[in-house]
Order: sequence, then C-alpha cells, then structure tokens
Amino acid sequence: MEVSFRDLITIIHGMGFGALFMLAFSGAIGVLYATIAAGERWPASSVHIRLFRFYLLTMAGLAWLTVLSGTYLVYPWYRANPPPGTTDLSGFPQKLLLSSPRTAGWHTLGMEWKEHVSWFTPIAMTMVAYVFITYGPQLARHRGLRNAVMGFTAVAFLATAVAGAFGAFLDNRAPVRGGPEIVLMGAK
Repeated sequence: MEVSFRDLITIIHGMGFGALFMLAFSGAIGVLYATIAAGERWPASSVHIRLFRFYLLTMAGLAWLTVLSGTYLVYPWYRANPPPGTTDLSGFPQKLLLSSPRTAGWHTLGMEWKEHVSWFTPIAMTMVAYVFITYGPQLARHRGLRNAVMGFTAVAFLATAVAGAFGAFLDNRAPVRGGPEIVLMGAK
C-alpha cells in the first residue's frame, strides 16, 4: 500500500486536522451548553475550566492548521498549470475539472465555496475560545454574548461541514497527486 507525498499531505489536511476538528465539536457544544445552563455553578473546580479552555484552544489550533495547510500546501498543487501541449490533465486537478462542462461545476461552485467558507471556521473558533477564556461560566449572565458564542460555534461547524464535504467530493473527482511514493505497507 502506497501513497504519494501530495496524497499524504492531503490526508493529513483533511482526515487529520479537519476530521479531528469535526469530532471535537460534540464535546465543545456539550460543554458550552452545560456551562451556559448551569451558570456559575459549573464546573465544580477550576481544573475543569482550564481543561475546557485548553480544549477550545486546541480546536482553534486544529482549525487554523486545517485552513493553513489547505491554503498553502494543497491548494497550490490543485491550481498548478500544465506545461503547454499537455494532454493528460490528471496531475492538474483544477484544469482537469475545468476541461469538461460536466465537471466544471466542481471547481466553479465546489472549490470556490470551499476556499472561501473554510476561513470562517478558524476565525469563529478563535472568537469562541477567546470569549470563553475571558468570561468562562459567567457567560450565563450575558445572554447576547452567550448567544453569539453558540452562534459562532454553529457557524464554525457548518463552514467545516461545507468545506469538508466539497473537499471530499473534489478529491474524488480530481485528486491532488504527485511527488515521491511513500510505502505504507508491503514490500518495497
């Protein structure tokens, strides 16, 4: 079993950083809701608050790692221009998608949305982490701020879902491939 270097970076970007970030949402929403519902009675110790602060900062970090790796590592490979006279566009995903009217929508809608909507996620989660670190359980007393935190958490989740879904579909249609082969299992 082997993958190319670009495949590996794409896997780390989407299945590593992105999937871990998506998995963390259930915990974040649960604790944010518990904090808001219980008010200043939650949690019983400051250790829980510190752990959740770390959790939110880790989520924000994962969001930034996902977006930055996608923007500065995977996206340039996606947009690579083929040399003049190239007929096999399999190594040039954007050009491959745009070469047919049947697949052009994957770029014009899918990738354009993905590359813009994905930036909402780290910005929103950074705001959520900052507000929770600043206010913590006191969010229960600030209804507008509390609603904003939950709203930004929902925006981050939806933006991640849209970007992740388009990313998976795009990688299926026009994968970013190339670079040295990395053998994961089996003989060389």
